[in-house]
Amino acid sequence: KRPSYTLKQALENPVRDLNRIVLPPASFQHEKDKLERRWPAAVEFVKTNQLNEFFGPSEGEVGLILQGGLYNSTMRALQHLGLADVYGNSRIPLYVMNVSYPLIDDEIIAFAAGKKAVLMVEEGAPEYIEQALHTLMRRRDIQTKVSGKDLLPMGGEYTTPVLIKGLTGFLEVNAPQLLGNRPPVPDPSAVLSDPKVKALAEVVPARPAGFCTGCPERPIFAAMKLVEKELGPHHVSADIGCHLFSILPPFNIGGTTMGYGLGPASASAFNVEADKRSISVMGDGGFWHNGLATSVGNAVFNKQDGVTIIVDNYYASATGGQDVLSSRADNPNRKTNNSIVKAVKGIGATWVKQIDRTYDVAKMRDTLKEALTTDEKGPKIIVASSECMLNKQRRVKPQFAKAVKDGKRMVKERFGVDEDVCTGDHACIRLSGCPSLSVKHTDDPLKDDPVAAIDNSCVGCGNCGEVSEAAVLCPSFYRADVIHNPTKTDRFLYRLRSAVIQWLQKRRNASRVVFPA
Repeated sequence: KRPSYTLKQALENPVRDLNRIVLPPASFQHEKDKLERRWPAAVEFVKTNQLNEFFGPSEGEVGLILQGGLYNSTMRALQHLGLADVYGNSRIPLYVMNVSYPLIDDEIIAFAAGKKAVLMVEEGAPEYIEQALHTLMRRRDIQTKVSGKDLLPMGGEYTTPVLIKGLTGFLEVNAPQLLGNRPPVPDPSAVLSDPKVKALAEVVPARPAGFCTGCPERPIFAAMKLVEKELGPHHVSADIGCHLFSILPPFNIGGTTMGYGLGPASASAFNVEADKRSISVMGDGGFWHNGLATSVGNAVFNKQDGVTIIVDNYYASATGGQDVLSSRADNPNRKTNNSIVKAVKGIGATWVKQIDRTYDVAKMRDTLKEALTTDEKGPKIIVASSECMLNKQRRVKPQFAKAVKDGKRMVKERFGVDEDVCTGDHACIRLSGCPSLSVKHTDDPLKDDPVAAIDNSCVGCGNCGEVSEAAVLCPSFYRADVIHNPTKTDRFLYRLRSAVIQWLQKRRNASRVVFPA
């Protein structure tokens, strides 16, 4: 429906209203209006539209008051205690606050009146709603006991086991008869207490959050680890974004973290003469958000002799893949393709290097090493560019599938590990951490450790092989081309190669020394 008054009309017919400007004394009137008119209007809206909900019996000795987001977990806990069924029918009265602010005093008083006790199920600290309930009850002279953080944790997630424990403690004190027919509650710690699980936990580390399969940021930090091995550790100032995962294993890089685009700004504290330079990392989203001024501009102005890596993956990837000023795609509603390199040079940076393919680990390593060792003073800026693999796959996969369906010859690169060559030292995994790179057991009796393996989630970015080559690890990685809708030439070459490989295999087998069983 077209609005009765459009933005175009508003722009063409400007109206000046001092009441819409937050400036004293008008702002004092805003506060008075909020308390006398707007707040009561919001409360009335919540009540009229019944945004908060009541479940269970209308009467009861005890009741639960909970935030709307905790409803499912609370119902699951009640099911375990035999006080609710799978259809959401509760034996205990529930007041579910889908709107936690403002509180609806009349609804809370009506729910609590006549009850011996209520339990406030509220995540987070401090217990804001619980404190408000105490104040409300005392002012209205309601003697209902209010429990909350005395039985539930002050912090952490309210999972079903946590709620079972809290609800049990609440009911044992205030309504023990409700627990008389409860079924056995499964002990969530039983599995963790199993000796086999304990033994496994001692040798298998918890899987940390990490980069997506094929992420172009992974080779940046692989290169950084290679430089660290040669030049020693440096202070690394991290930033908000996907690249923050580099702080976790297997990279374990990063000493500090600040706000969006403020990583290099925080490193300005190390603007001193020293034998080592600081390294800062920020993404293209953070760069355009405020990093251009607060980080790069600040470094140029103060002649900061540090290294800044700007991770340019073409999108604000951490928030869903929105376009930013330097995105490479043509956006009909935005002006994209604005160069980060030109922007930093435009505010005075002189040592600027562009790497347009971050998967080139050797180039990344050499450029970073040059930035850390050059005699040139002032900020050193490395713009490391490659498209976010998650967004790329979202774009490319439908195109590839359509082309295959249409009968076009399409080639997909896949990588693998030759288990006969792999020694099982797993250095490739320690320098990559790709989710598609794993291990598997081999039948070779001369190998004690499992060998590296690449699963079907591989997107063919080539990072594992690049890392292996840059680190001079081993030649066990290989690339295979999977051809869809092959031509006659493809089929002929396949038969020819297969014949040569079979001949070589037979020749090798014929010269093997075989011991009798």
